[in-house]
Amino acid sequence: MSDRIFNVLFLCKGNSARSIIAEAYMRSRNVSHLRAYSAGSAPLGFVQPYALEVLNEAGISTDGLRSKSWNEFSGSDAPVMDLIINLCEEDRGEDCPSWPGRPATAHWAIPDPAVIEGTEIFKRAAYTRALAFLKQRTDFLQHFTMEQLQNLARHKKTDISLDGDQRTAPQH
Repeated sequence: MSDRIFNVLFLCKGNSARSIIAEAYMRSRNVSHLRAYSAGSAPLGFVQPYALEVLNEAGISTDGLRSKSWNEFSGSDAPVMDLIINLCEEDRGEDCPSWPGRPATAHWAIPDPAVIEGTEIFKRAAYTRALAFLKQRTDFLQHFTMEQLQNLARHKKTDISLDGDQRTAPQH
């Protein structure tokens, strides 16, 4: 059995809600072979209060969570990412950051709860839905075998679809 740890980076533009929730949830699962990070291409510099509330209500630690730039992961001393998961919704006109290099990628389009307007109840419900979606997908990811993860890391141009099938990423 390999002691290899696979670094997973959750990306969204502002790194204030979706990617933060995903990072916190994956960390809470204490999966020994996966390490979660989050970042944004244009970070807002703060974590959305509703994101923190929903995580706290779910019993998920929010210690150390902060909005940060993906530039923190591009230096020579930064951990090398094995899997980049983009959470933005391109079909709604949201600019999705793309990660340079050749890590395996996935795109889990999820509505940004930070842009939801309406009552407090409506806004909180959007964050709760985001957490539920991210729990489902993250739990699925954690069931990849070490062999499957090692295969992703070796091939680097793999894309993981929403249903878990592996396919070759389109060439750009």
